[in-house]
Amino acid sequence: MHLLAHLLVAWLISAAALWIVAQIVPGLRLRDFGAAMIAVVVIAIVDAVVGPVFRFFAFPLTLLTLGLFLLVINAALLKLASMFTPGFEVHGFLSALFGSVLITIVNFVLRHMVFS
Repeated sequence: MHLLAHLLVAWLISAAALWIVAQIVPGLRLRDFGAAMIAVVVIAIVDAVVGPVFRFFAFPLTLLTLGLFLLVINAALLKLASMFTPGFEVHGFLSALFGSVLITIVNFVLRHMVFS
């Protein structure tokens, strides 16, 4: 598969994972699938720009919790991304926490089904 086609399919899979999780987790809301596609791009940008800073300063706490604090960081990044995405809302920390974990799992399963 060509690189551009691979990136496009991966983007659509991530958007589908976000859409599925938004239907399951009560505190996550998406206006439509287009908002999911935009949200995936914003989540990627936030994770690339702000994520390393969060992970750097949280390293001691991450080390103390044997990596579990990374779940909290991912939830915070998901909530932060929702602030910059019209049509995507995250209400509450628990929704962000469960949403970020489920997005990772669903994304993994969908990518495994498509790319294997």
